[in-house]
Amino acid sequence: MAAVSAEPIEQPLRVAVLAGGRSSEHEVSLASAASVGDGLLARGHRVVWVEVGRDGAWRRDGQELSVTPGGGLLGVDVVFPVLHGPFGEDGTVQGLLETLDVAYVGAGVAASAVCLDKVLFKELMSAVGIAQVDYVGVRAESIARGMEQIPRLGLPVFVKPAHLGSSVGIVKVDDPAELEAALRQAFSYDSLVIVEAMARGVEVECGVLGTRRHEREGGGPLAFASEPGEIVLPGEWYDYKAKYSAGGMELKMPAGISATARERVRELAVETFLASGCEGLARVDFFVEGESVVVNELNTMPGFTPTSVYAKLLDASGVPYPELVERLCTLARERHEARRAYSY
Repeated sequence: MAAVSAEPIEQPLRVAVLAGGRSSEHEVSLASAASVGDGLLARGHRVVWVEVGRDGAWRRDGQELSVTPGGGLLGVDVVFPVLHGPFGEDGTVQGLLETLDVAYVGAGVAASAVCLDKVLFKELMSAVGIAQVDYVGVRAESIARGMEQIPRLGLPVFVKPAHLGSSVGIVKVDDPAELEAALRQAFSYDSLVIVEAMARGVEVECGVLGTRRHEREGGGPLAFASEPGEIVLPGEWYDYKAKYSAGGMELKMPAGISATARERVRELAVETFLASGCEGLARVDFFVEGESVVVNELNTMPGFTPTSVYAKLLDASGVPYPELVERLCTLARERHEARRAYSY
């Protein structure tokens, strides 16, 4: 897969960067959004900072905003919703932005909702035949039924709230006696919990970036996959501290996997991106053991902090950070223009 080309935008854009949000990833979002804003400024664009409070209110310069359907948002050209988790990455904000009739970066309503629901995402991957880590979905109202299925996963297992990211609320369970307490903790975050089998092999991540209209002409690829990177951890697993603390993990590039596995990761990253209906960007996470490659999950709005993996993967693949955030805005505007051409 050839690297994407970077073409500067002739006129500076006015970009609304949405930051914060109601989820437990509020602080991560603020840090991600600040980096996005800096990247846009470096390319000469104007940034309009819109902070979404923990109370759900949208504020500009401390003043609450009111919006009108079909009226856009603060006269901007495009919105960059740098929101992680529920009430931001799950299709809710995307639906509002669609109602406002404004271009926005990233996955649309349906893909955002599906990919944030870890159980629904895995069911979709099963339906299209993509190999993945084995799992059991457990709902709060049917815990007994879920508990009956979990033993087939073996031990250890990871218990996760189904709609959170950044490793929030995850517990590793090595002893069957610990499972009930782990489920209770996960249910304090979410009414749906996913229990995943312990995956073997190395953890590898791959960034996906959508291609522009002219790049797809003549049979060009619908998306570009970065060079895969290997997550090297000082501890047992990729927890919140490892993700967001300096020195918490090392991104090894190139990943310590075979050339065949490397190409399979890139192919599966794009296949997963397209099968889930994503647009713009995503980070797809894998486990690789020898030539075996299995999908773990997909993030529609991965972290954009200085220590986040997605930007590092794209930078190592020829797309520097400022060009990356600019390109995502361009893709958003192309999609908005194309959808406006349809007769609904």
